[in-house]
Amino acid sequence: MMAVLAGEAIWPPPIWMMRQAGRYLPEYRAVRAEAGSFLDLCYSPRLATEVTLQPIRRFGFDAAILFSDILVVPDALGQKVWFVEGEGPRLAETSLDALADLDPGTVLERLQPVLETVGSIRAALPSETTLLGFCGAPWTLATYMIAGRGTPDQMPARRALFEHRQAVERLIDVLVEASVVYLTAQLEAGADAVQVFDTWAGSLDDEGFEAFAIEPMRRIVEGVRARRPDARIIGFPKGAGGHLASYARRTGVDAVGVDWQASLDHVRDQVQPIVPVQGNLDPLHMVTGGEGLDRAVDRVLDHLGAGPLIFNLGHGITPDGKAENVERMIARVRKAEPRSA
Repeated sequence: MMAVLAGEAIWPPPIWMMRQAGRYLPEYRAVRAEAGSFLDLCYSPRLATEVTLQPIRRFGFDAAILFSDILVVPDALGQKVWFVEGEGPRLAETSLDALADLDPGTVLERLQPVLETVGSIRAALPSETTLLGFCGAPWTLATYMIAGRGTPDQMPARRALFEHRQAVERLIDVLVEASVVYLTAQLEAGADAVQVFDTWAGSLDDEGFEAFAIEPMRRIVEGVRARRPDARIIGFPKGAGGHLASYARRTGVDAVGVDWQASLDHVRDQVQPIVPVQGNLDPLHMVTGGEGLDRAVDRVLDHLGAGPLIFNLGHGITPDGKAENVERMIARVRKAEPRSA
């Protein structure tokens, strides 16, 4: 995996899966029941280490990703976060001005248990298995912080952007600084590389994508590399579509994650010549399986397998995904014939 992040085309491509530790696994559900609340699980080094390692033991992925949540950063900044079973996250109602005045210097104190988890995972992982840390991108975090929950169209954050742009820009500044500090600390604790999830980048228009997806990510990459010049960073701007090549060129990331709705021709011709790519199997295939899964795996490999590729889903596996389909996907990737340019 680290060789691909350095620009090499490896066959078979390394493979991991977003949300690979989670509710589709019975062993995860057992630990989750022990933990109590979801955030208690995220902040327990013992339990978070265990659930991070579960899919490595079961499937032998080439990378483990820290078990945590993007919303630990707002929580660490002082905006209370909790999770409602069956409904998702909730964040304490806070004015936009108050959010924009949060102190990014508070994050590491609250997130020490997460950093302890990183070290614990790295010590337990096989040396050949890459450990990924992560955080949420500033725009995506801002959408939750402003709305107080996830929303289907990000209307509260988009409206705030149009009506109170300066306050939103100040909040983005806070989140950029917090992200730099947090990602650097994960790398120093033992992560080999980090990924930044911009789940709601696709909700932005052209100008907004430039200002609130590309520019904050560029600043994060620059800030982390100022502290860790060898840092490997993956950006995942979900829904970026035609912006992917510009994002790859201008942010300085080492690889770009690609969602399942992106055109594989566009990714191969316009993005992969710039940076390695990661993706982009539709997560629904982890539910439906069968020959449709085989064909979809082959399609990704046919388009992207000749260049530097990290095989992954185009977003996280869903709770109704099936372990046997994950096994089938991995076997299909690892037994496939090499693709040539």
